[in-house]
Amino acid sequence: MRLVLGLGNPGGRFARTRHNVAWRVLETLAERHGATQGEECVEYGTRRTRFGGDDVELMAPRTFMNASGDAVTQWRLRRGLDPAGLLVVTDDVYLPLGALRLRPGGSSGGHRGLESLEAALGSRQYARLRVGVGAAAESAALREHVLEEFAPEELPVLESTVRLAADAVECWVARGTLAAMNQFNRRVRKEVSES
Repeated sequence: MRLVLGLGNPGGRFARTRHNVAWRVLETLAERHGATQGEECVEYGTRRTRFGGDDVELMAPRTFMNASGDAVTQWRLRRGLDPAGLLVVTDDVYLPLGALRLRPGGSSGGHRGLESLEAALGSRQYARLRVGVGAAAESAALREHVLEEFAPEELPVLESTVRLAADAVECWVARGTLAAMNQFNRRVRKEVSES
């Protein structure tokens, strides 16, 4: 079983913000594969589906971004978790809108949600797919930037990027991290610009 964890903040106020771009990826995957209702608890909700020959659960934490590790901790207590079967999808303000970067592990890069997961797992060795949401005009405005919605002129590129991110998740499930990195880390900007 594979677990795809999309980082974001709960509640309608945050639903369409840059910080919640991963939830758009989960929505796309759920629609493509006819996901059904999964496990529900205080810390998270999941949808279940199957693709690439594997059972897949799509998890949206109900904690706020900075406490995403709490959702993973509760999942591990209930279901167990092999980090090799975990892919975390998250926003990245250091990547331009339209860019993807998939890695098998690494640092949080200052992302509070990834920091929380690292603390909960006791490791940096889990796959993560970063979805570029564009940088703030000034670093001091970063906190407000991630809590803003995308501008209307950004939406066509955003929609293409979300679809491509969902493709990357499918590739990761079917063929693994290295294959997904090779296929999507180099191609994304060209493909998005042509969409």
